[in-house]
Amino acid sequence: MNDYPKTARLMQRGADFLGSETAILCGAMSWVSERNLVSAISNAGGFGVIACGAMTPELLETEITETQKLTDKPFGVNLITMHPQLFDLIEVCDKAGVSHVVLAGGIPPKGSVEAIKGGDHPAKVICFAPTLALAKKLLRSGADALVIEGMEAGGHIGPVSTSVLAQEMLPELAEDHLIFVAGGIGRGQAIAGYLEMGAAGVQLGTRFACACESIAHPDFKKAFFRASARDAIASVQVDPRLPVIPVRALKNKGTEEFTAKQREVAAILDREDIAMAEAQLQIEHYWAGALRRAVIDGDVENGSLMAGQSVGMLKEEEPVAVIIGKLMAQSEEALTRR
Repeated sequence: MNDYPKTARLMQRGADFLGSETAILCGAMSWVSERNLVSAISNAGGFGVIACGAMTPELLETEITETQKLTDKPFGVNLITMHPQLFDLIEVCDKAGVSHVVLAGGIPPKGSVEAIKGGDHPAKVICFAPTLALAKKLLRSGADALVIEGMEAGGHIGPVSTSVLAQEMLPELAEDHLIFVAGGIGRGQAIAGYLEMGAAGVQLGTRFACACESIAHPDFKKAFFRASARDAIASVQVDPRLPVIPVRALKNKGTEEFTAKQREVAAILDREDIAMAEAQLQIEHYWAGALRRAVIDGDVENGSLMAGQSVGMLKEEEPVAVIIGKLMAQSEEALTRR
């Protein structure tokens, strides 16, 4: 950080909160953000976050233990709020002494924030805030920091761009609260801009997905290297009764299959064979399976290639340390020019 004094100064609050050298978080990407990538990011001065996704408590416990064998630096765990075993997962994080828990996928259910902050090893809570009103509510409810993520991001997205969210929220919240900006960030110049606006740090996912330490299949990475920003498209909601959060991914046959899956689940709802919550969970399980096919098996035609629009900036595999170094150098250069 001594090499990047201007960036370091603006990141100080965020870095102190995370316990890391830089205030650069890695977004939790299912099947990608596992022990190898998470530990590499934390070891390189960033802040890795395990993507729990649909893991059972037993699987999460193993993943945390294996990550702790690879790094003695802080890292977080991302939990999906609609997970049926959320409180069991929180207990796993507490027993393992995880320092930060990220709650994603919806408003945290009653008691979840308190459980994270009130265990034997109290952790910091980071939440996602899609609107200013919800951001204020989450902060009042005990969130220690927020991530505001724009629609340019990969995976599950909201309807508003990063630049608009930053302009709307940072002037209102950044002076008194820790706000991390995410979505479409691929270069350090953008990081410098958000830091100057008051962000405590940033979160990037797509930029790290094809790092050398990422276990993603070579064909998955090649698909990213070939893609342009316009290839990363948002999924379409088929049935208004089945509120599906849009997902941004590279267009392929799997994108079309998801549309068909929505129709199938909507038909089951019509027959009243399942409840709405179960229907939504089926959609989530579909994504988990489709993502695994792409990331682990390398099925880039039928699997889900979740990617943010910054994918067009990815051209080659690089070590995590090189990626973080480039981002910091680009940010420092931009701030120095100003």
